[in-house]
Amino acid sequence: MNSEEEKRSLLLEMIAFSTVDGELHKRELEFLWLVAKELNIDKTLFQDLFHQEHITKVVKSEFQRIQQFYRLALIMHCDGVLHEKEAKAIQQIAIEMGLNPSAVKRVLDLMKKSSNAMIDPKVLLKVFQEQHN
Repeated sequence: MNSEEEKRSLLLEMIAFSTVDGELHKRELEFLWLVAKELNIDKTLFQDLFHQEHITKVVKSEFQRIQQFYRLALIMHCDGVLHEKEAKAIQQIAIEMGLNPSAVKRVLDLMKKSSNAMIDPKVLLKVFQEQHN
């Protein structure tokens, strides 16, 4: 992640997505805070982000877009309930990110089949790389 603006934008997108079902669950908040700490965002700024408007900033690197998509997918599974609104929203976000819809569907299917919704990072990247061939 290069700039503070990019970090904030990515976290704002995650916050917006985590509330698409109308609630912010405790596990989602905890996950968001873990990501914020990883991005070196302090607690005050983190809390302030919940009161800011989200303006989408397109990430240029495909690797970073895949990472962000996966973070959003983890949030979707975080509360243990898959809402239809979340499923539709993540597909739309992935399209707006320029990610391949077939790869997105495969990753979401793999996550659904996994006991903890996590998949190996190598598998994640391989699914998206296969779509280039």
